[in-house]
Amino acid sequence: MKTLVNIDVPDLAPAIKFYCAAFGLHLKRVMDDDVAELTGGSSIIYLLQKDTGSTCASSVSGSRQYSRHWTPVHIDFVVDDIKQATKQVLDAGAIRESECMEWNGSECVTFSDPFGHGFCLIEFEGDTYNTDIA
Repeated sequence: MKTLVNIDVPDLAPAIKFYCAAFGLHLKRVMDDDVAELTGGSSIIYLLQKDTGSTCASSVSGSRQYSRHWTPVHIDFVVDDIKQATKQVLDAGAIRESECMEWNGSECVTFSDPFGHGFCLIEFEGDTYNTDIA
């Protein structure tokens, strides 16, 4: 199975600039003037331009808002150097939301992008979480 990540944004150009600068992604192409394909990570990320106030889904009564919001699904970006990656995402315009937390052989810092989406940077001691740590 292959995973694609889709992120709604209110304006494509600043979103492309942020995600490329923050995570070292590359713009592969823009389709229909409102979808950007970004490569360079383990999954392709698509930025989907959706107007503020537009309908999210037929089964949801709310509309898209790009102020800081919470959702139970977010992206974790695994990095080799959390201090350097933290500086990089902050320089690109991310908002830091936590101090660095250590958990099961990992270090994690939480952020939001300029469009209200939460994300984490995670650095592992090994390949993934270590539950053998006492």
